[in-house]
Amino acid sequence: MEAPLASWAWGNLGVYKYVLYGPVVAKAACEWREGRSGGWSLHLLLLFVLRSLAYQLWFSFGNMLFLTRRRRVVEDGVDFKQIDKEWDWDNFLILQALLGSMALYAAPSLKELPLVQFKGCIVALLVHVGVSEPLFYVAHRCFHRGYLYAHYHSIHHSSPVPQPMTAGFATPLEHLVLSAVMAAPLLGAFAMGHGSVSLVYGYVLIFDFLRSMGYSNVEVLPARLFDALPVLRYLIYSPTYLSLHHKEKNCNFCLFMPVFDLLGKTIHNKAWDLHKEISSGGNDRVPDFVFLAHVVDVSSSMHVPFVFRSVSSMPFTNYFFLLLLWPIAFSVMLLMWAFSKTFLLSFYNLRGRLHQTWVVPRYGFQYFLPFAREGINDQIELAILRADRLGVKVVSLAALNKNESLNGGGTLFVSKHPDLKVRVVHGNTLTAAVILNEIPRDVKEVFLTGATSKLGRAIALYLCKKNIRVLMLTLSTERFLKIQKEAPEDCQHHLVQVTKYQAAQHCKTWIVGKWLSPREQRWAPPGTYFHQFVVPPIIGFRRDCTYGSLAAMRLPKDVRGLGSCEYTMERGVVHACHAGGVVHCLEGWTHHEVGAIDVDRIDVVWRAALKHGLAPV
Repeated sequence: MEAPLASWAWGNLGVYKYVLYGPVVAKAACEWREGRSGGWSLHLLLLFVLRSLAYQLWFSFGNMLFLTRRRRVVEDGVDFKQIDKEWDWDNFLILQALLGSMALYAAPSLKELPLVQFKGCIVALLVHVGVSEPLFYVAHRCFHRGYLYAHYHSIHHSSPVPQPMTAGFATPLEHLVLSAVMAAPLLGAFAMGHGSVSLVYGYVLIFDFLRSMGYSNVEVLPARLFDALPVLRYLIYSPTYLSLHHKEKNCNFCLFMPVFDLLGKTIHNKAWDLHKEISSGGNDRVPDFVFLAHVVDVSSSMHVPFVFRSVSSMPFTNYFFLLLLWPIAFSVMLLMWAFSKTFLLSFYNLRGRLHQTWVVPRYGFQYFLPFAREGINDQIELAILRADRLGVKVVSLAALNKNESLNGGGTLFVSKHPDLKVRVVHGNTLTAAVILNEIPRDVKEVFLTGATSKLGRAIALYLCKKNIRVLMLTLSTERFLKIQKEAPEDCQHHLVQVTKYQAAQHCKTWIVGKWLSPREQRWAPPGTYFHQFVVPPIIGFRRDCTYGSLAAMRLPKDVRGLGSCEYTMERGVVHACHAGGVVHCLEGWTHHEVGAIDVDRIDVVWRAALKHGLAPV
């Protein structure tokens, strides 16, 4: 049987758990209608919002890797498993709101409190130091023993990387104890007649601020502060201090004040040395592989890991509540356009290699503005040169960063800097391989749009060698003939130029490299399968047809620290151009992969991808 108070009563409600706030919302509405806008029901709701915001802001800061990567305490990334476990991290906020409602119901006098009472702050501080801190220390040590650890506290310690949300990831029993610890200073001030509204807000929010800071996994307290005032190291803990507790589990038990660990002789003997090492900002490892991405649009910019991890850890969806943030996201776009440089977004580890995603601060539409192209190429070039200086082995260019009209699929940079040690890869070879291996073996004819692009050319030449007839949609006879002449003489007749969509009205295999309008899609016969390499992907208007997703591959199962989804991709799945760079890195290939696709290497790259555990989606 499950231990009592080891699971949440509303654990199966999902998002509907917030309905529990219904009575509080109703009460607040009644108070507002009656002209009592300062009622405690409203305060409870405001506290829930502000407390949630405190944890969210610390989470966002801690995961802005472009700011914090050098001072991260635990270097590992947060994976999907940890995110899912901590999904309902805010259950304790509901519990404490309910406890607050009960307290107000049991003691009506609490409803009439002054706005400010400075004596109450002094009383609360004394009670916190004299009661809350030692009570938490003793309770915490008890939760690390036998039955209590096995049935309760071990759940909290199952999260390998501390995050602000990890602070809330615990059982109801633990949070009841924490609620008592938190309530003691407030009750002490109230009992002495010095309670106030500002005291409740101030103490609760400072409590959450310090908890979030400790779990942020970023060392924010400089070592020179503790060197200048050594006594401070016993009065305030740090993220490094807390991380040692989560790692060793037999030390650093305090709430916020390490002096109680000093009294209990449970301070880790390397706590201060580790703090000094991490706060110096030297905790920065050079990546082996970099995927150089760009922002697609304003909506997708809110899908990044440091905004909402409940959003970034799931395939892209336009959530309604994100519309409220659209003006902020739009303003950020303008600021990025004016001031930002390429920055680190996310990372994961694969077989001892560090893989990072860097982002060029440009949005999809900007790549089609003639006056913006030079600036974009400058950003990409600077990123490649920086990777070269750092010692990165492979840089893979994403989508529009390798656009033929922009930089010739990366050729511009390799030609300009012939001594590059970093390998520049467009990943199109694996992209072509993914699309080609999606096509059933019994297909005899395909219709190809975007036929004279790098990918279109490679797909056409590969298929014609397999004796498959390729209807190449292009108005340029010159470009068509140039591609046709690259094919073996006995295969050239399989390449057929067409200039209208009507030519494919009997072909059920469409390979789409150019945007298709609803009018153009109507020429496909029922049962058509649309394979795609167009960005953004086409919208499926035909219910009697099947629409494939963009070329992608699933990363190997031994990937570590992956906790966010690439745009439009499922969990653990990356775009084929990303996967192509991964394969290049794992294989240790020393050549650049830029410009035209070497058709003879398509099968080589495909077999290498499968060998290393990457899988088709």
